[in-house]
Amino acid sequence: MNYEKIRFNVKDAVAFLTLANPEKINALSGQMIQEIIHALGQVSADESVKVVIIRAEGKNFCAGHYLPELLNGGVKSYKWVFDECTRMMQLIHDLPQPVIAQVQGIATAAGCQLAAWCDMVMASEDASFATPGVKIGLFCTTPAVSVSRAIGRKAAMEMLLTGRSFPAEEAKQLGLVNRVVPLSELAQETEKLAAQIAEASRFTLSIGKQGFYSQVDQEDDKALDFAKHTIVMNCMAEDAQNGIRAFVEKQPPVEWKNR
Repeated sequence: MNYEKIRFNVKDAVAFLTLANPEKINALSGQMIQEIIHALGQVSADESVKVVIIRAEGKNFCAGHYLPELLNGGVKSYKWVFDECTRMMQLIHDLPQPVIAQVQGIATAAGCQLAAWCDMVMASEDASFATPGVKIGLFCTTPAVSVSRAIGRKAAMEMLLTGRSFPAEEAKQLGLVNRVVPLSELAQETEKLAAQIAEASRFTLSIGKQGFYSQVDQEDDKALDFAKHTIVMNCMAEDAQNGIRAFVEKQPPVEWKNR
């Protein structure tokens, strides 16, 4: 696919997926969503990639859906937009690699959803997060799914019902953001975090990410039972055996086989 609304490249073990339509505040048009889905498929199949950074050109991260596409349509056209957006979001969770959102400026509506759906969020000091659909008569129902899972019901309801912007520091206090850094340091600090994660075995990262999302909303006994079986199988992996042996025998860190 020839990308027009995003840029995609891989450097070392990190894939960079860049929203590249700053003139439209990187709004999630149908075309952009399709391109992101394609790029995520490329990432999933690339065994050299250990971490993904989703970032954006321009002063802002993403303004949400491209609203002109939600005018004068019908059920079929609207269903396609939200089906594809849901597929894109779910692919982020299904990826074997951890995904970091690098957010500057605004992340609103589906843009806020996109950031919240990533595994981690790095934000600049000028970043803000909002689900303002209520202000235009379109409640942010789909963003509510990821936001409520990140920050809890009460804070999510305030965000959804008022539509107000939450500054980066407040979003961090609520748990929507991992770290807040100066804008001038955002790219460097995000890549530093990605490099730190990429030191691990790709196989182990995949087990950990998928295991986390499989158990996190289960009841305690079911979550513990799932985790128990998962870690047993992890113990059987070559990387785990080599890593444990190196630690016990006080040997230098092993070179991961990613299996």
